[in-house]
Amino acid sequence: MTNLNWKPFIYGGMASIVAEFGTFPIDLTKTRLQVQGQSQYTEVRYRGMFHALFRIGKEEGIRALYSGISPALLRQASYGTIKIGTYNSLKRLFVSRPEDETMVINVFCGVVSGVLSSSLANPTDVLKIRMQAQGSLLQGSMMSNFINIYQTEGTRGLWRGVIPTAQRAAIVVGVELPVYDITKKHLLRSGLMGDTILTHFISSFTCGLAGALASNPVDVVRTRMMNQRVLSGGPMYKGTLDGVMQTWRNEGFFALYKGFWPNWLRLGPWNIIFFITFEQLKKLPF
Repeated sequence: MTNLNWKPFIYGGMASIVAEFGTFPIDLTKTRLQVQGQSQYTEVRYRGMFHALFRIGKEEGIRALYSGISPALLRQASYGTIKIGTYNSLKRLFVSRPEDETMVINVFCGVVSGVLSSSLANPTDVLKIRMQAQGSLLQGSMMSNFINIYQTEGTRGLWRGVIPTAQRAAIVVGVELPVYDITKKHLLRSGLMGDTILTHFISSFTCGLAGALASNPVDVVRTRMMNQRVLSGGPMYKGTLDGVMQTWRNEGFFALYKGFWPNWLRLGPWNIIFFITFEQLKKLPF
């Protein structure tokens, strides 16, 4: 690889922003469902995704469904750009042709790119989670809330939950991107389908389901760790494993799959929108 190909970076960021905006209300309901049961959110306000969408819209207004959209788009502009660009660049370090890629190579590249991109974008993720979970309780602009977190909790507050975030990204990216690539490759090799939008749809739907199943337990713990404020005393969870065990012990195993349906219903459409947009951008004549 003599010259770095900038297109996957630019196209990855653009497609990520489009997908994020299109699925953000689903992501917000997932966050609200996941923080239920946490000490400061003992009241069960939402019975499911559609009930949460309806209640948030009715009680807080339609705009509340996009609480945290600014840091979310900023996150995708950084996270999506680094993730897709790094993933494709790393693959070309190992093999020069897409046809020669293997599952092992793709998983390794996915894990590395997921950890790197999520770690760098963590402050925007912290703010997005808090704006989603606390809604109208969190006032002010995106920048003022960044400053408030820094002043009250320090630099560590902006990188709160970075370890479970990186772990989740390693799982999600290490599953989704390789599953998409392998599914697409097998569909093309079968001769039944060409490099069409339908092929991209089936491949992205499959990788979204695989990613949701693999990542949901870590996602629940990550969301709770980011949402907790540590002003005095110790944090509720000492780490990802402790968070998983406490959640399992206190709320049962299936609490680790809280928000699974909105998680999948978001990852599915998110990946469909992302990959179809990304594939179309790749066809641009420049």
